[in-house]
Formats: sequence, structure tokens, C-alpha cells
Amino acid sequence: MTRRGFVMSSGISLGAPAALAAQAARPRNIRLKITDIRTLRLRTIKELGSLEPAWAPGSRMAFRQGGDLLVEVVTDQGLTGIGPAGNALRLAEAKNQLTGKDPFDIDFPAAGGPGVDIALWDLIGKACGQPLYKLFRAAKDKVPAYASMVQLSNSGERAELAGHLVSEGWKAVKLRLHHETLKEDIAVVEAVRKVIGDREEIMVDANQAQSGGDWQPGPLWDFRRALETARELERLNCYWLEEPLPRYHFDQLAELNRLVAIPLAGGENNHGIHEYLWMLQQGVYDILQPEVANSGISDLCKIGVLADAFGRKIVPHHGGSALGVIAHLHLIASWPHAPWIELLHDPPVCDYRDRFAIFEEPPLLDREGYLALPQKPGLGVEIKPDLILKD
Repeated sequence: MTRRGFVMSSGISLGAPAALAAQAARPRNIRLKITDIRTLRLRTIKELGSLEPAWAPGSRMAFRQGGDLLVEVVTDQGLTGIGPAGNALRLAEAKNQLTGKDPFDIDFPAAGGPGVDIALWDLIGKACGQPLYKLFRAAKDKVPAYASMVQLSNSGERAELAGHLVSEGWKAVKLRLHHETLKEDIAVVEAVRKVIGDREEIMVDANQAQSGGDWQPGPLWDFRRALETARELERLNCYWLEEPLPRYHFDQLAELNRLVAIPLAGGENNHGIHEYLWMLQQGVYDILQPEVANSGISDLCKIGVLADAFGRKIVPHHGGSALGVIAHLHLIASWPHAPWIELLHDPPVCDYRDRFAIFEEPPLLDREGYLALPQKPGLGVEIKPDLILKD
């Protein structure tokens, strides 16, 4: 299906006036033509430091304001679409295949990978003069967010941070748990629950599906460790247990899901719609967590439909970049079975607002714990012009 077909099947009339760069109406007989696909590099505003991520013990993850690499799809009518840049060879392939085409007539997913797919959808929204969530016929104009912590830390430190986050308005936090012992893991959850009470939600991520095989960084859980953890988390009224076993251990995951009441979540590292269909058919997860940086907007739309058909929830992974988060925000607003958006947030080094520092008017968490949907066309966000480095 082309993007034109998708938009028309969604009830969008492409004959209606569509905004150009200055939001002027486009005559019906004017078609867009892609003239270039190029990368934009943003200058770094500030280096913020690094953390040891729980999913890759022994490594360091750097955080900064700015420094992003973007892809921009340019048209002959002055409209452009932006997305996170990907592999340079794939971008060159996209430029070769898509130049001269109308973005409405491109089969999706298009050449160039997820970043080009996101940029094309941004372009479609701008051409229609609507934010993407309205093209997707969303019923929500704001989405609740949960603070996704980065580090594997001790109970005292995590409890203190969780208490601070709740005071700021966050309604849910996600803890990384795979210490050497179950006792250490549960002590962290107990400490956080004691501080935040029962009003806020606690999600737990075991990070056991990082590789496509049986190897995992840090402690490797077996079925017994996963089962015992799940039952303890049930006692503590946790919202979900994420990726408690290796990625393709579908039989064990389905058995675990049958034995416990706590919802199981996962899928951030899976690729292809077929893998999500397998997981749904086998009863692996209650909550799917696809990643737009892996699949683009087009495939996430399809995965969202599959999840709904199987009566499952969908809460995408953290997006991989600022534009990825914004793409997720529009999708989640259009899914009634999507209860949360994930924001990587483990301050002071990792603060979601620093990632959004590249935007002119970034969405920010309100006191009720929600992110409002951008109202401008397309993704609805604009990059600060002074951050774009000239070639």
C-alpha cells in the first residue's frame, strides 16, 4: 500500500487544502516531488556526562544536548520532512530510489530504513496540514509518560530518585533489575514501593533479551529465576515484567506467562512484523514494545493493528532519539490499547528534557504526568535553526 492509499483508507481527503512551508493551501493539481535526501548534523550544545547502562554492564553511555544526526527529505514545493539518520549506505540507496517520486505514492516501508520512513510521514503530515496523530485519527491529545531509569543501582538511591520523580508529577517509573541475586532485586522494588505508595506504577525491566542468542550481558536468568521474580513482583503490585528470558525462548516465555498474573512485556529488539505475529500467536507477551528506530512508523502502524486484533497492549520502546520519541507520541495517541510512553529519564545525567533541547517548542511533562501532542503539521516539532551545522 502507498502512503496515499493509507491516508485515504484512514478517511483523510487528499483533495482538501494542504499546507506548504508557510501553511498556504496547495492546489489539487500540484504534486510533490522529492528532490533530495540529505543528512543534517546538529552542533552539540552541552556534554552532560555518562552512565553505566543496566543492559550493558561495564560500558558507558554518553548523554548530551544536541549533537544529533538527522535525515531530511526535500521536495520541489518547499516542504521537507525530518527523521533520525541511519546507515549512510541506506540513505544513499534511498536518494537513488526515491528522488523524483511523490512521497504520497511511495510503497512503505520505503528504501533508506526507519529514519527515512519517519521523515516521509513528517512530510505527509505537513502536506496535509495536520499533525500525524490527527491523520491517524487519534482520540487522545495527551499521553501519560513513565520515567525509564538507566542504571542498575541500589535500593536507597533508586527509592530516593523515585520519590523525587513522583513529586514532579510522574505517575510511573521503570526499574532495571538483574542484580546477582533475587534478594537484591526485590529489595530495590520494595524500597521504591515504600516511598511512592500504591498511587504510582512500577514497571520492571530484566533486560534478558539483548542478544539474539543465549548470551546476555550481566547475570543470565533461567526459567526459575524469572518465575520467582515474577511472583515477587506480583506481590508488590508491579505493572509489568519486561524481557525476563532470552529473545527467542518463545516456549519458555509463553509458559511463564501462563503461570503468572503479572503482564509480561517485550519486543524492543525484534525485527519484522512476522516476529511480532509469532509472539502474539504463541502468547509470549501481554504488552508489545516495538521500536520505531528499528521498524519506522509504517511497520509500527501494522504492529499496533496486530496487537489490537489479539487483544494485547502496545507500549513502544524509548525511541532511540528525540524524533523517535515524538514519532511514538503520535502513534500512542492513536492507539486506545497504548497506555504509556517511555521516556529515558535518570537525572541528573539523563534527563529527557536534554534530549528535547534540539526543538523550538518541546513537549514537556505536565504536573499530571502527561505529554501533550504537538499541534503543528507532521511530527509537529521544529529543530532550532542555530543548531544546524553548515556543510
